Amino acid sequence: MSNSPGSFDSLGDFRTIALIGKYQSLEIADALRDLVAFLQAQGREVLIEEGTAAAVGCHGCRTATFSRIGEQADLAIVVGGDGTMLNAARRLAAYAIPLAGVNQGRLGFMTDIASQSMLEGIASLLDGEFSPEQRFLLDARVMREGETLFSALALNDVVINKGDIGRMIEVEVRVDGEFIYILRADGMIIATPTGSTAYALSANGPILHPAVHGVALVPLCPHALSNRPITISDESRIEIQLLAQYDARIHFDGHEYFDARAGDLLQVQRSSHAITLMHPPGYSYFAMLREKLHWSGTPRH
Repeated sequence: MSNSPGSFDSLGDFRTIALIGKYQSLEIADALRDLVAFLQAQGREVLIEEGTAAAVGCHGCRTATFSRIGEQADLAIVVGGDGTMLNAARRLAAYAIPLAGVNQGRLGFMTDIASQSMLEGIASLLDGEFSPEQRFLLDARVMREGETLFSALALNDVVINKGDIGRMIEVEVRVDGEFIYILRADGMIIATPTGSTAYALSANGPILHPAVHGVALVPLCPHALSNRPITISDESRIEIQLLAQYDARIHFDGHEYFDARAGDLLQVQRSSHAITLMHPPGYSYFAMLREKLHWSGTPRH
């Protein structure tokens, strides 16, 4: 087995395949059972993530924790929506296992194998017809008086916001140690190119192509209209300090959060981990945007 992203070029690379699904979904349970039968008929070893197996009732299947999947699987197939993919990507990032997504959700920016043609798409992937694409993650930590209180990975974004209070918060923003501004707003989104089509997009942030080596800083409802979104290098270190008398909540991909106090420091930088998404034949990032964002018009010839 090779755990080097981008080096998947033979059928032997995908002998052990893990299946991860959204919990409590009858549609996904049926799809997972179809996938198990399809893969086993090809003589491949199949692992079902243990939470998925418990939720869909996949009795008699080999179950595995995320750590075991990371150690043993050559490929992980995620059946669900982008939220399911986000969770799997963060849990498996340290293992460099390629991920393929079957879209059973609403948008599917990352799960791009259509559910109605799932078996055909997976068959093409296993035959070597795929396009690997790397996406980087963010390392985030919350500091208090020099000590790390909380740390997490994020594939989409890190968001600091006002939490449950009904007023703005005030933070000091620095990039690579240089003071940028003091922001009075509902909060700030720090988004990767992957996350630029998620929460940041709804806050009027820029769409960043996955090949762009950048991170978007997107203020949420800033008091000063001149506080606009900005894209910085993905090599930058971002520091956001919560100023006195304000508390806030910090979210990591919408899956984890930490309640911060005045004076706490949020540090964010590019992680050493990356994930590899396996796209089906004919995949186009711009075609995906046209479909998901309902861009109109047809090309002129």
